[in-house]
Order: sequence, then C-alpha cells, then structure tokens
Amino acid sequence: MVVARSVALFAVAALFEIGGAWLVWQGVREHKGWIWIGAGVIALGLYGFVATLQPDAEFGRILAAYGGVFVAGSIAWGVVADGYRPDRYDIIGALICLAGMAVLMYAPRDH
Repeated sequence: MVVARSVALFAVAALFEIGGAWLVWQGVREHKGWIWIGAGVIALGLYGFVATLQPDAEFGRILAAYGGVFVAGSIAWGVVADGYRPDRYDIIGALICLAGMAVLMYAPRDH
C-alpha cells in the first residue's frame, strides 16, 4: 500500500511539474500569453506541495528518485501533447531512469 501511494504521488507530481513547465513553454515560446504562464506557475507550485506528501522523509532521496519519473514522464508528455516520436534510446534511457527511481525509493533498507 505504501509503494502504491508513493507511485501515485510521483505520477501526480509529474503531471503538475511537467504540465506546468509545458504551460509556461506554451505561454512564452508559442506566444499563448500570461494566462498560460500563470497557470504553469501555479501547477509548478502544486508540484512542490505534492512532493511533500511522499511517505519517505528524506528530501534528497525523494527528489533524486523523482528525477527518474520526470525523465520518463517528459518523454510520455511529449508523445501525447506534442506528437514527439521517441526512438529506442529515448525509451531505453527512460526505463533506466525508472529502474534507478525504484532502487532509490523501494530497495529494502536497515532502519
């Protein structure tokens, strides 16, 4: 149950962070305006809050592990939102990052 909650929190955090960054990108680079930028800034703030809800209390571990989720999630976001076509190295790299996240977060520890 703790692992499932943690994975769900990582997914929600990724939606807020990647979505927020994408909204800012759209507002600035695609000239969609301040509403998009503002929505992105709010989403990025929500990402920071969601990260605090992880059951593990180690900030460094949470953010390091989240990096793997961010990498894989960014590739997936690009596919869905922008029509990005990842090659096999993108996919292999994202899977390696997710494996690293799993080791960081869910390996048995003596404490």
